[in-house]
Order: sequence, then C-alpha cells, then structure tokens
Amino acid sequence: MSTAPDRLRAALRSSPLCVGIDPHPGELSAWGLPDSADGARTFALRLLEAAVAGGAGVVKPQVALFERFGARGFAVLEEVLAAARDLGLLSIADAKRGDIGSTMAGYADAWIRRGSPLRADAVTVSPYLGFASLGPVLDLLEEEDALVFALALTSNPSGPEVQHARGEDGEPVGGTMLRLAAQENATRPGRVGVVVGATIGPAARALGLDAGAFPGPVLTPGYGAQGATAADLARLFGPVAADHRLAVNASRGISGAGSDPADLRRRIAQITAELGAHLSVD
Repeated sequence: MSTAPDRLRAALRSSPLCVGIDPHPGELSAWGLPDSADGARTFALRLLEAAVAGGAGVVKPQVALFERFGARGFAVLEEVLAAARDLGLLSIADAKRGDIGSTMAGYADAWIRRGSPLRADAVTVSPYLGFASLGPVLDLLEEEDALVFALALTSNPSGPEVQHARGEDGEPVGGTMLRLAAQENATRPGRVGVVVGATIGPAARALGLDAGAFPGPVLTPGYGAQGATAADLARLFGPVAADHRLAVNASRGISGAGSDPADLRRRIAQITAELGAHLSVD
C-alpha cells in the first residue's frame, strides 16, 4: 500500500502543478457565482474536476476562504476534501495553523486525524511559536499517514521582518526553520516539508540559503500571477524539482481562465507543459 509521501511523489512526477482552490469574492464574481458557501462549492468542485482532466494530482484549498462563510463554509470544505479523495487527488489544507500544547493537538486531530471530516493528506503549519510547538502534528504523521508543510521563507512583503532576521549564531530565522524541518524529515522521511515562496530567489542568495538542498517536499506559492516564472523555479529549486518533490501552486492563474471546464482543463495542461519545459518531469 502506497504511503502519502509515495502518492505525493507520484503525483508530482506526472505534474509538479498544485491547483490552488481560492474562492475569493472577485474570483467567484468573475465566474458569475454568488459570494457564498454555495458559490465556493461550485467553484471548488469544478476546479477538482478540471485538475483530474488536466492531469494535475495535487490540490490546495485555502481554508480561510471557506472559513469566512462560517459553519456552512466548513461543511463545503469537508465536501471538497472528501471529493478530492474520491477523485484520487492529494489534498493540502492550507490552514497555516500554529499554537502550543493541547491547542496544537486539536489542530492535528482536525486536519490529519483519520475520521475527521476535515482530514487532508497534508496541512500547512506555522512554526513561528518555535519548531517544537509543531510536535503534536509531527508525532501523528506516520500513524495517520499524513504530511506537513511548515512555513519557512514566504514571499509576503512583511515576511523579512522575522524570516530574514539573524539569531545570535548569525543564522537567518528562515534558515533555522529550513534546518529544523530537514532534521524532522530525516526521522519521518518524505513527510515534513516546507513552504518557500517562488519569488524569494534574490533574498535566499543574499542570506546564503539554498532552497534546492532541502531534503523533503517543498510547496511553493508565487508562480504565475505573483510574478515567478518556471525558469525562476528551476534556478531556486533545481534538485528538489528534479527529484519530484516540488509542488508549484497556481490559483488565480488557473481560475482566471474562466468557469468553462474545457478552458480550465486547457489552462492546467498548459501550465503543466510550461513547468515541464523547465523542470525535470518524466
């Protein structure tokens, strides 16, 4: 029986694309959908079907954009995650949860515990309360056959205030997160990944950080609509991409093709081909 790391690697071997499912008000409006939980449901399920038809194997629902609709939004998210499983897609819940003790254990139960209605194959987490605060999630990864992606070097404008700051030993905080995640991945091979923005190449070089040397999976936002190109990805993540461990998220770049399923499928196939021309895809 294949494990979650095996399934992720197999999906990324076929296509490094991760289809982001971000039901922003503007995206729903552009599709002629209401800014409601029902609109988000139609939006998300259509993207799941397009992902399958276009050959992508990984999807990433943005939790906050369902959460804003309250209980009905969470019910829709539960349906979306279940539908992804039924379609054979690997799901990453972009929840960015981070806390300590029993609270973090509650997040672990919610997002990766088998039987939870919010169960996903992977969840994004924030280690910025200390990497050890992720313990309740990390300790369940093998038991629940799940993965985690820890924020390390993000591309948001205020990220450098913390992530580029240097500790007493001179190591950038973001580099510390990469190092600690690599250590955890060594004990849980293929299960502990990081989030590194696709647009941080110049900053990474200035900080002396090599994102391509990370030994686990990497989730990278910032491709396409946010400005990063496939060539940028190859320069920043070469060895990770060549080893089929790089999940390249695209959200608006896909949904911007419009609501027609055929147009969405073609856009996904087009992006996969563009990525394949620069990254090593068998």
